[in-house]
Amino acid sequence: MGRVIAIDEQHAGRDHAGLPLGVGDIVTWSIFASDANCQLSRQGMPQKGDNLFKYGHALLTEEDAFHGGLAEYCILRPYTVILKVPEGIPIPVAAPINCAIATVAGALRMARDIQGKRVLITGMGLLGVACAAMCKDAGACQVIAADVSDRRLSQAMLFGADAVVYLSRGERIPPATVDIAFDMSGSPQAMEMGLETLSYGGTAIWVGAVFGDRKLAMDAESIVRRLLTIRGLHNYNYEDIQYALDFMTRNTLKYPFSSVVEKEFPLSQAQQAFEYAISHKPLRVGIRIGE
Repeated sequence: MGRVIAIDEQHAGRDHAGLPLGVGDIVTWSIFASDANCQLSRQGMPQKGDNLFKYGHALLTEEDAFHGGLAEYCILRPYTVILKVPEGIPIPVAAPINCAIATVAGALRMARDIQGKRVLITGMGLLGVACAAMCKDAGACQVIAADVSDRRLSQAMLFGADAVVYLSRGERIPPATVDIAFDMSGSPQAMEMGLETLSYGGTAIWVGAVFGDRKLAMDAESIVRRLLTIRGLHNYNYEDIQYALDFMTRNTLKYPFSSVVEKEFPLSQAQQAFEYAISHKPLRVGIRIGE
């Protein structure tokens, strides 16, 4: 997130929702910029579009340095979605909109209709607890949270989970009992378990598998006979970050998003922030600049 300090004269002066932008406004922006007119963008996948640039992922050089989050300034590039953050949403609450909350919004989009569905979520980090809250907001009739961490499962109950499954204790979900299985963990065992729990016509949405791991063991015949769908999501698209902001605007006080950033550090203590994250494993730590 950041505060607008200057707007180029070539910019339209409005955010993605059409609201006027001015110096001093608090904004969030998409993690990526790509050609909005390319084929993948028109197909709803701008995060894989032509001329893709990802903030915080590119190498810093003397000629091009202002594009990371751990800095006093960031210059936003063309085709970056910019959204004004409404007054009343605290900065630590709004910060995870990009990219955790927007990514979960993309997962719900890929799952299509959540209303009245039975949902399983494996992996209750920030993506998982946000998914629980967003599924309840979207009308899920039951949200089941599964994790190996008792602490994370306790947090999940505060974010809308109706039931928890303690995987560390050997608990499991009966087969064919859920309609949608979201995996936010990236664990092969969790994704395999999610497939087993799906009922006829169920959908698995895999989000957490962003690092290499072993191949999954799947029963293709069972997937075919049960008419299952498997969909993967990496990052999010333009509509997802808008959905994320709208969701957070509605639910700032309903769920304890104020507890997500468990501790804040100034930019000068960025190394201590990383060390705290590794040792304490909070949902998030924050780095605040200039305020």
